[in-house]
Amino acid sequence: MPLSRTFGSITVTALTDGEGGFFQPRDEAFPHATAAQWAEADRRDPTSVTSDGQWWLPFRSFAIRSGDGPVTLVDAGIGPAGAPAASWAPVPGRLPAELTAAGIDPADVDTVVLTHLHSDHIGWAVTGTPGRPYFPNASYLLQRAEVDAARALNPGLPAGLIAPLRAAGQLRVVDGEADLTPAVRLLSTPGHTPGHQSVLLTVADERLLLTGDLLVHAVQLVDPTLAYAHEEDPDEARASRLTTLHTHSPTLLATPHLGPVLSIMEAR
Repeated sequence: MPLSRTFGSITVTALTDGEGGFFQPRDEAFPHATAAQWAEADRRDPTSVTSDGQWWLPFRSFAIRSGDGPVTLVDAGIGPAGAPAASWAPVPGRLPAELTAAGIDPADVDTVVLTHLHSDHIGWAVTGTPGRPYFPNASYLLQRAEVDAARALNPGLPAGLIAPLRAAGQLRVVDGEADLTPAVRLLSTPGHTPGHQSVLLTVADERLLLTGDLLVHAVQLVDPTLAYAHEEDPDEARASRLTTLHTHSPTLLATPHLGPVLSIMEAR
């Protein structure tokens, strides 16, 4: 069964679409990390490094559900064979089986929050030829800045993702922060991409921050100022990371790419 945690009546379930080695040495992905920082990151998240020093990472989405009600899905994984992430991620993903194991039918999902448009976060959003939304009853939420940047991020995104969602009437474009429910709030956290967003769950005195790629490795918890080589705007990403972690600390983090022990953890 997928890992889950309950906050009052709300259950958050971590759905692992796949896992595999990164396409680049990790010291190139984080060129300013020191040996001491890597050692501490490996202590905190030993599953993220292989015996030969390769960065090993999961690709995870999160389902938020109150009781037996509709589901909010945060991110859509790496996708099936032939998905946009196929050039570097371990497709086909297993998100459909993970949803089944969690007791979730795709028709139960009424909201899909795409934290950003990198290929490992959108894989199951639109599938098939011609492309159709995989979640037939869901509104897909994107920041306007991300929609505006779609072509620059990947020339295939306007036709392959944005147009099918618009044609189905399932694209919802938001500007900045927004409340989805009394417990679930979108946060604008740009930098990794122009319209990157995160999700904050607040239930009584408990909080969970679903980070997207606000941070991608435990070394950025050791030192949140560390830039990741694949951020569109490293300075803006750093500012978003520092501000968000400071503003919402202490809290729990739900991260797409950290190891299973850290997939739901306390920020320090």
